[in-house]
Amino acid sequence: MQERQFFIVRHAKSSWKDPSLTDKDRPLNKRGKHDAPKMAEHLRDQLNLQPDLIISSPANRALTTAKIFHKVLGPQNDIDIQMDLYHASTSDIDHVIHTCNDEFQKIMIFGHNPGFTYYVNRFTNDFLDNLPTCGVAQIRCTSTSWSEMNEENSRLMNLYFPKQLFY
Repeated sequence: MQERQFFIVRHAKSSWKDPSLTDKDRPLNKRGKHDAPKMAEHLRDQLNLQPDLIISSPANRALTTAKIFHKVLGPQNDIDIQMDLYHASTSDIDHVIHTCNDEFQKIMIFGHNPGFTYYVNRFTNDFLDNLPTCGVAQIRCTSTSWSEMNEENSRLMNLYFPKQLFY
């Protein structure tokens, strides 16, 4: 059986331009619209990545980022929107992963800080101060089931940041 992989993706840069919008409704700004497709293309080209499943927070900025990645990476399945990913804790993120169908080998999860930074830090001995906007953490898992994924059988393989790659 192939190793499982999951990718923790913080939404691309969002706009604060319209103060009448709720936090959940904030869109991507110009930089976010630039970075999201570039990051997706980088993952496709460097890792030959085609995820089996994309899961996203319902917040506009996360879901828009997920849609851009979905368009570039071309998974067969529609985006799975999970309410638990909006302001998710590490246990919320675990729950989302633990309930994934075992037929999926590669999943991508789109959401928010601070939960995503805390989550990534569980899988490395190096401290990550901040998972930046449109930052991606690639984590490999050796468990035979998503329900058994934990810090003992999973580890951070790579971090990809827009500022490292495009600026």
